[in-house]
Amino acid sequence: MRALHLDFASATPIWSQIEEGMRRLVASSALAPGRPVPSVRDLAKDLRVNPATVVKAYQRLADAGILTVKRGDGTYVADAPPALARGERDRSLREAASRYAALALSLGASEADAAAHLSAAWRTFERPSRKEKA
Repeated sequence: MRALHLDFASATPIWSQIEEGMRRLVASSALAPGRPVPSVRDLAKDLRVNPATVVKAYQRLADAGILTVKRGDGTYVADAPPALARGERDRSLREAASRYAALALSLGASEADAAAHLSAAWRTFERPSRKEKA
């Protein structure tokens, strides 16, 4: 999976980088709903990591409802975003927003700069179907 890039010098665990990279690929439609993802063995070989590392990332993505596992058939991108209770979705968004705000502040960015970057990132993931729902 050439679109997945790992930084082996980063303090971020490799499994977390794989998880985040897969989320980006799904959000950008590079991995479309219902499509198969590489097998654990194939992705581990391609990324030159231990298969257990890929298993952990895939398991977390499956637990989050991003991927679905069909025993004996493989792992696929879920057909639809996970159905979360509003409170759980809000909690997840708050936690991610807190991490982003802390990063922006630690880099000396203003709230306006951080908001502009978030808005630009959001637009890179937007699809026509999402715009119509808004």
